[in-house]
Amino acid sequence: MDADDVSLQSLTGTEISADPAFVFDGVPVSRAEFVGKVEQTTAWLAAQDIGKGDVVAVWLVNRIEWIALLFAAARLGAIVAALNTRYRSAEVAHLLRLSGAKLLVVEAAFRSIDFAAILADIARDEVPALKKLAVVGAGAIPAQWPCIRFDAFDKPYPPAPSQDDIDLPLLLYTTSGTTNGPKLVAHSQRTLATHANAVAKALRLSPQRHALLAMLPFCGTFGMTSLLGFIAAGAAVHVLDAFEAAPALKILSAHKITHAFGSDEMFRRILALTDAPRPFPHLEICGFAAFQPGWRELAAEAEARGLPLFGLYGSSEVQALFSIARASDAFADRIEGGGWPMSPEAKVRVRDTETGELAAQGTSGEIEISAPSRFLGYFNNADATRAAITADGFFRTGDIGRLRGGAFVYETRAGDAMRLGGFLVAPGEIEDELKAYAGVADAQVVAVDLKGQARCVAFVIPAGTPPRQEVLTARLRERLASYKVPARIYVVDAFPVTDSANGVKIQRAKLRAMAMERIAAE
Repeated sequence: MDADDVSLQSLTGTEISADPAFVFDGVPVSRAEFVGKVEQTTAWLAAQDIGKGDVVAVWLVNRIEWIALLFAAARLGAIVAALNTRYRSAEVAHLLRLSGAKLLVVEAAFRSIDFAAILADIARDEVPALKKLAVVGAGAIPAQWPCIRFDAFDKPYPPAPSQDDIDLPLLLYTTSGTTNGPKLVAHSQRTLATHANAVAKALRLSPQRHALLAMLPFCGTFGMTSLLGFIAAGAAVHVLDAFEAAPALKILSAHKITHAFGSDEMFRRILALTDAPRPFPHLEICGFAAFQPGWRELAAEAEARGLPLFGLYGSSEVQALFSIARASDAFADRIEGGGWPMSPEAKVRVRDTETGELAAQGTSGEIEISAPSRFLGYFNNADATRAAITADGFFRTGDIGRLRGGAFVYETRAGDAMRLGGFLVAPGEIEDELKAYAGVADAQVVAVDLKGQARCVAFVIPAGTPPRQEVLTARLRERLASYKVPARIYVVDAFPVTDSANGVKIQRAKLRAMAMERIAAE
């Protein structure tokens, strides 16, 4: 590939093969067919008056339309805002408003997710930029907005001219960071395609030998980065529309899958479904993110059964698969988060959080990263972008780790952000929803280990008559993704605080201890 050709189109290769590039629910889609679908989708988007700088929000499960929309938007200079299918009304409204999306491409329905009911809870004046909805699949959507069907693959539209600016914003991921609502992380074709090629090269992917099980959602950088890396390599991708252990096991067993990426819980569920001593003889690398207690024990069991887990690192800002362990690493090192950067141009350093100086090898501090995979910035948020980037261009990750030779080790997340359901969540996002209830004067949310899973617990100060937990829980279930709903909500008279030079601070560590004490007493 030409060094300057870092468009998404370049990832499909110059030779358009008839071999399967993707397999969706057993249905193969060749590379040539995919390119044709991208051309059809480009024409369809142009017919919807989508052009340079316009934002299209994509609220879909893993399907060929998702990928075609991304590649088509790249051709038009448009921007795709990725919406998590686990989001509910408050989150969807926030992201539509923040992105200024002009068009929302949405599932009609999927399993237990009632997209129509979620959209019905969003007032049109909450998202003034949104002009219309385009529905994928059969089903009814509320009539607040004009509604059409996504029929790009079913009828012809006039060809649309393309643009070639590979440094425009193209894809917006969501990240909580340290703000109360999710921010939008902007990537260009250059950052996406450059990193995809780095992943393909670092993993030494071969079209003839390798195949990916794509079981992570395309709306997140973990799922999208692994997908683009295999597209860049020309290797086959078997896609799950959404993760379920049984279909994942079937594909792993039947299709000689060599690579899979996911959370520790995903791999734990897959292993639990088979008694075979070594059920996956073709697996070479299973990159995993450790979110649950007991992940070391899981890694040991997986290793013994021929499911080789590799620790890795990434974020929306520097993309997933930023780094990964190597097969030559000792097992204890290989399963740690962090690893070796995919790109030879990437630089990782660690800064002592107390002295502000760069830390020596083996000393823990905040991880800072400079790499071709780094984001353009937070969309329409210059202040947050400036705060996240050092004067010499390194991204302040907010993660704590240490250097180890040419690799690094991720240890924990700095600050108060919580890892829930595999997603990074800012407590303030849940606290704001609680405080919006008339019976709540103030709220604090902390994460705890509850029966081996990371869950959040809320403490509320009542305004008048104390609110009932079931009432607050029901409200949150309507407004937020299920993994953000607190496992417990406790009413208190005041929060534990401490005075400091910068003012009064909530003692969050003490709140966590209080939560565990109350849960234990139950």
